[in-house]
Amino acid sequence: MPNEPPDSPLVARVVPSPNREPRVGVSAPDILLLHYTGMADTDEALARLCDPAAKVSSHHLVREDGTVLQLVPEHLRAWHAGLSSWEGVADVNSRSIGIEIANPGHDFGCPPFPERQIAAVIALCADICRRWRIRPDRVLAHSDVAPTRKRDPGETFPWESLAREGVGLWVASAPLDTPGAALSPGDAGDAVLALQRDLAAFGYGVAPTGRYDDLTVAVVTALQRHFRPARVDGVADASTRQTLSRVLEMSGSILRVTEARPGLA
Repeated sequence: MPNEPPDSPLVARVVPSPNREPRVGVSAPDILLLHYTGMADTDEALARLCDPAAKVSSHHLVREDGTVLQLVPEHLRAWHAGLSSWEGVADVNSRSIGIEIANPGHDFGCPPFPERQIAAVIALCADICRRWRIRPDRVLAHSDVAPTRKRDPGETFPWESLAREGVGLWVASAPLDTPGAALSPGDAGDAVLALQRDLAAFGYGVAPTGRYDDLTVAVVTALQRHFRPARVDGVADASTRQTLSRVLEMSGSILRVTEARPGLA
């Protein structure tokens, strides 16, 4: 660990965390996972990410002033995703690079992310995606891969700003007053089954049971946090379902371009 070189020229300092190991079953990461630290003090968050007893880490930490720290080399497996899944694969840690963004999060009122911090996050994400050829639809929230446990980086995170700079996937969300029936907890039937299949088609870990169960509520909530943050309530109203359709259409377009031009991320 001593004198580890940074992976990115944007890294100001390497602060090695011992919480690392080889990746399992993959030759390279294909997901970039964004978190908030969820702690009031950034130095305390950094200490926890480097504490062997805590058994958590990330590859990078971006401070409020935009300073980028590297904790784990990107070719290694950091411990940031926890119990999670995407596209049916449970070991998201082996598939991903994790960035912790210093922000107290929901427990402390979700203060806004400073502009200089977001500018640094955008630059770091763009660099990582370029070097590892990570597709825009694989830039995900912790809440996307662990919807029953996690809320970060939260509905106030500026995903649209990232997408304007070529980082991640974003679509214009359908208006809240989009006409149509809503699917709610306790509902069952073909419409719920179709919703679950669409969520799973994007990558969310939800089983197509046809019942609007607690897991479906959590996954719909995660979708809303990321793509329809104007109202986060776990109800699949017409706005949410139409927004999901736009997400699937955009991700499908990205996949088609990538398959046609395999040298591109």
